[in-house]
Amino acid sequence: MSVATPAPVEPSQSTAAGLGGVAVRPPTAWWVLIAGVIGFVASATLAIEKIEMLKNPAYVPTCSINPVLSCGSVMVTPQASVFGFPNPLMGIAGFAVVIVTGVLAVTKVRLPHWYWVGLLIGTGLGVVFVHWLIYQTLYVIGALCPYCMVVWSVTIPLFVVVASAALRPLAGNPVARVLYTLRWSLVVLWFTAVILMILVRFWNYWSTLI
Repeated sequence: MSVATPAPVEPSQSTAAGLGGVAVRPPTAWWVLIAGVIGFVASATLAIEKIEMLKNPAYVPTCSINPVLSCGSVMVTPQASVFGFPNPLMGIAGFAVVIVTGVLAVTKVRLPHWYWVGLLIGTGLGVVFVHWLIYQTLYVIGALCPYCMVVWSVTIPLFVVVASAALRPLAGNPVARVLYTLRWSLVVLWFTAVILMILVRFWNYWSTLI
């Protein structure tokens, strides 16, 4: 009498992610790495400009171009040092973690699901902080910092890409599936909204350039 051997059970996507890490697609990995490098360079440049201003109060930052695009006007405000030190230092630390994550992902190292969830939480907090800064620069300070805007521009897509990696093991969840499907549409809407806000807020100046 022979005993039937049970067929091997395929591990679920979430179980596999928990045991062997999340498999990140190459485009996602490169997005994380490139966004991290761009954000790090912009943050480091801002930090250097801030140091130059501290050394020489008469120093004019390279990103002070006109009355609206003026890093110098933003750097001297309390909003530029929310936690008692220059905001770019947070960017340097945060984007350094993103770069390391991107390098590991590009080299096909499978990071645990909890790591991607943690990175998603971190980038989510970054998104909230960026939106607060957008409001402050537009409606309180009344000037734009070009290097800061570079950081804004990479933070939102980075959040979306990290979310795609963190939510991938939850692909069967209908909410996660809808968010994944609409992710780039939401990014386009965000960019459109911010650009329109900038145009409307400083239209009196922009109209003089036409």
